[in-house]
Amino acid sequence: MSYHKQPKDDTQHQNHLDGAINLLTGNLQDEAERSGLDNHFQRWIEDLKDANNPELHQLVVDLQELKAHFGGGSIDKNVVSRLLHRLGTATSKAAIFSENPNTADRITKLGEALTAAAGQVQGGQASPEQDLQQDSSQSR
Repeated sequence: MSYHKQPKDDTQHQNHLDGAINLLTGNLQDEAERSGLDNHFQRWIEDLKDANNPELHQLVVDLQELKAHFGGGSIDKNVVSRLLHRLGTATSKAAIFSENPNTADRITKLGEALTAAAGQVQGGQASPEQDLQQDSSQSR
């Protein structure tokens, strides 16, 4: 018996993006303690794989690492913040690959939410300027 996976339409992708944005703009610590977080990551990974775009491969790798980290019990804020920040930057850039303006808009918002979540994990709402200052002070 062969199983043929139905391609997702843009509405399903948009619903997944909305779910991810809501997740990231909430309290991440609370979300991390809920069992549904793993499902969010998995849907997101599958959506990226469905796009079949080699440019999105690093996003998949980073999401898989983030999913594994959250599934591992103790959370290292530095690892999570680094991954969220990198995912935020890459996600914002990935918006250009969407042919649907509504989907592209959600991808851009998701990138912003990921970057903001990276600051939240580090303990406070860091602005992009503060992120740059933090990055430069850590590299000295």
